[in-house]
Amino acid sequence: MSQSPQAIALLERLIAFDTTSRNSNLALIDWVEDYLTGLGARCERVPSPDGQKSNLHAFIGPETDGGVVLSGHTDVVPVDGQNWSTDPFVLTEKDGKLYGRGTCDMKGFVACALAAAPDLAAAPLKRPVHFALSYDEEVGCLGAPSMIRAIAAGHPKPSAVLVGEPTGMKVVTGHKGLYSVRVEITGHEAHSSLINAGACAVTNAVILMDFLRREGEALRAAAPDDSPFDPPFGTLTIGRMGGGSAMNILAKDAWFEALMRPAPWDDGPGVGRRLRQLAAEVEADMRRTAPEASIRITEVSNVPPLRPETDGEAEGIARALTGDNAPRVVSYGTEGGQFQDGGMSAVICGPGHIDQAHQPDEFVEVSQLEACMVFLKKLEQRLSV
Repeated sequence: MSQSPQAIALLERLIAFDTTSRNSNLALIDWVEDYLTGLGARCERVPSPDGQKSNLHAFIGPETDGGVVLSGHTDVVPVDGQNWSTDPFVLTEKDGKLYGRGTCDMKGFVACALAAAPDLAAAPLKRPVHFALSYDEEVGCLGAPSMIRAIAAGHPKPSAVLVGEPTGMKVVTGHKGLYSVRVEITGHEAHSSLINAGACAVTNAVILMDFLRREGEALRAAAPDDSPFDPPFGTLTIGRMGGGSAMNILAKDAWFEALMRPAPWDDGPGVGRRLRQLAAEVEADMRRTAPEASIRITEVSNVPPLRPETDGEAEGIARALTGDNAPRVVSYGTEGGQFQDGGMSAVICGPGHIDQAHQPDEFVEVSQLEACMVFLKKLEQRLSV
């Protein structure tokens, strides 16, 4: 009997929680923890520093190492300014599609995992199934690292992670990372004809931005000929900038934000270190005419790429359960690389399609949830042998 009705009912409940990243996710976490605890799961919260949000780690089955993690994030992107034809926080079914914010990215997978939980709890599992629900994935994968450290330090220790981001239930073994910074330059105002009397923040910002432009060119040149990514190289862009008060005044303030999507062979933090070294030199030069000048660089996000593994356990499980043996990578980032850096084999496989993520009238097809439930039933059988 299909378990998709249970998954749809659970998805309806999850969608009703407005877990836009700017909001708390605690109401959803409370509800999921109660649900899993009622099935006998052992649950652990890993809260945010301010206590307003929380990760949830739970497991069902024996307290033995080598289990499998079902990983999903609880937050969703805003609906502000989007033209929805349905209420984004009320699940709406039309023509085999389920509409609502997060149906695709990625409460659909979470609903399927929860729908599978009763059968997992009743099954004679030889290895446990872990549930890892994070906060603030959509704003830079900020929540998962603390949960991953807790899982790695605890017992039982899982060995494979299935991240249920939308892939059409195809197996994805690699993705780019995310590294971003905000740079704030403080100079000293003066008349533009008296450059020795001040320090122009905008002019010096250009030096740093040009450095990043050249780093972006180096990323393009470093890509191997057989790169599977589209585009085939890591990218670096400057998305926002501002500063200055008038064309004929040396600017007191300037700022910009830069984002890098490193491929697995790139070093995002390395670019950040070189930027800081250059910034220290530029700051010292500015202080020759403006002792109070400063450059502040804030790391906004640092999400590692997911690196394809040789004989990876997670890939082997996902391919056995799906029958999908095609090589596949994506250019967006997930928490998969963070789990991998935490010592666990990881792969991406989940219901829905990424082109629906973050869109108005976001949807997941019922057939995708059905395929995910079949996948999870096969996982239950595999772990019961």
